[in-house]
Amino acid sequence: MADFPIPRPTSGDIVDVIIDDHRTLESLLRDLRNSSLDRDAARKAFAALLIAHGEAEEEAVYPKFKRGTDQIGEHEAEHGTEEHAEGNQALLELLEAKGTDTQKYDDAAEKLSAYVYHHLVEEELTILNPAREELPEKARMEIGAAFLAARSRHLDADCGRIENVRTVVNRAQKDGLISEELPEKP
Repeated sequence: MADFPIPRPTSGDIVDVIIDDHRTLESLLRDLRNSSLDRDAARKAFAALLIAHGEAEEEAVYPKFKRGTDQIGEHEAEHGTEEHAEGNQALLELLEAKGTDTQKYDDAAEKLSAYVYHHLVEEELTILNPAREELPEKARMEIGAAFLAARSRHLDADCGRIENVRTVVNRAQKDGLISEELPEKP
């Protein structure tokens, strides 16, 4: 994974930190689709960051955003969690592709891209913009530090392994967030 390093900041405004992760995820999506690169290494880096990012948001960000803002309520947080589950399910399909030079891999990469891009845009519009407007800088910095600590714990635990992704997806199915079959597009 040396070709696709994941940044490991320890502090920052939560809005900026999340957007930085979004840009890294977008870059890794391009890399895992690029047949001239080590697509498997890009896939592993992407899996690690996507899982760490989503789990850390659900643990350290969404609950605080709900309490600290008027515009981010239960619906927005639940919808974000559902979209994480969909992205994780699409990720599992990509990880289950045996190679990176097959039609199954290409189809899974296309599906994953659709779900992740949909979520990034929606989260930036409906969650991050209100947080930027309503939360004081000190609170955004505190939430940023908590998010980054949780994110690092997940990365340190090798959260992108297929076995862990499968566990995360199974938990989301059990919780009723997703069904067994994910539609081709969000």
